[in-house]
Formats: sequence, C-alpha cells, structure tokens
Amino acid sequence: MRKKIALSWSGGKDACLALHYLTQSNEYEIDHLHTVIGEDTNRVGMHGIKKELIEAQASSLNLPLKISYLPSSKSNKSYEQVMREYADYCKSKNIGNIAFGDIFLEDLKKYREEKMAEVDIKCLFPLWKKDTKNVINEFLDLGFQTKICAGDASKLNKEIIGKTITQDTLIQLPKDVDPCGENGEFHTFVYDGPLFKNAVKINLKSIQSHFYEYQIEENEGIKKVKSEFYFAEFE
Repeated sequence: MRKKIALSWSGGKDACLALHYLTQSNEYEIDHLHTVIGEDTNRVGMHGIKKELIEAQASSLNLPLKISYLPSSKSNKSYEQVMREYADYCKSKNIGNIAFGDIFLEDLKKYREEKMAEVDIKCLFPLWKKDTKNVINEFLDLGFQTKICAGDASKLNKEIIGKTITQDTLIQLPKDVDPCGENGEFHTFVYDGPLFKNAVKINLKSIQSHFYEYQIEENEGIKKVKSEFYFAEFE
C-alpha cells in the first residue's frame, strides 16, 4: 500500500516538478496540495499569486487543495502556529509525509524537518541537491510552462516579470542569478503542462513594485535591510 503524502504548493515550477516526481513514484499517493495564503492579501507570500489562480491550478491538476491562512502579522511565531495546525490536520487524515520543492537551502530544509518532526511528520524533498540548471531544463523538456510572477529588483530587469520561461529567457538571466531562482531571485507560476487537464488562463495586467524591510544578523550586530520586489499582476 502506498503512503499518503501532501505537497507544499506555492504554484511554482519547483513544487510542480516535485509533483511530477511523486506521480511517477510507486511509494506515495498524493492526498492533496497545501498552500499558505496571506489572510490580508489573499495571495501566496513572495509569489504574489491570487488564491483564485492557485485554486484554478489545483482544479486543472485534479487534486484537492488545502489552504491555511497566515495572519496579517506574518510573524515567524504566527507561521509556526499555522503549520502546527496544518500538521494536526494531516495527522487526522493519517498523512505522515509532506513533500517540499526545496533544492539546496540547507537551513530551510533543516527548519522544515525539525518543525515537522515535533509532530511526527516526515519531510520529503524530491529535488534535493539536484543541479538547478538540470532542474529547469528537465522542467521545460517535460513540457511544463511557467511565468515569472515575482523578482528581486536588484537582480532582474522589470521587463522579464510576467514572461514565460524558455531557454532564451534563461540566457537573459544575469550570471549571478540561479537558474531556478533558488536564492529568492525570482518566483514562478506554472500554468500548463503534462499534469494539467487544461491550461490555467492568465493575462498580465500590470507589474507592481513593493518594498520590504527586514533584519539580518552580522558580526557587527543587527542590520536593517530594505529590498524592492517586482510582482506580476495576473488576472
């Protein structure tokens, strides 16, 4: 009997390729997709994607979607509470495994594993330690189509936001930008591919710019950082 598994779902290419791998596995049965939506924005975090588009993806993929709502404070404490409640939901459905699309961020992987271990849930990382250039090439070769929905303004030109990723698009990326945007340089929204019953219809309405302030620890102490991100407004 195959093990029931949930997939953390942002709507992007890495989660989608992880889904592809899971569908090829004889070990796991995908129970549902899980997405965290901002309570105040009705969107997916740094992707900026509307809830309705995530729902359209799940419908086309013919998979149930479980949505958790993150309070407007968006504090780490609030996020962990949301994830604990979601873990309890999984346990109630006898789901002991959750898959993530992370590729090489060690700290993030460790954080997920530690938090899920507290509630006796195992984490699976189908793309872990794969070469990111190979990951995006495999994704495109399989026939998936994805658009850049958000990007770091210090790394990317505004004109690339909202574009479908092709080999030509990858060539245009600056050399210090990871091909999968694994360091947070950009995020994507998958709208078609072999797992989809039909393409999710999206049109680029505009490109928005937002600033974020956060703190990082350095040898000299705490440093405040302000960064700008571009977001594609799809409808």
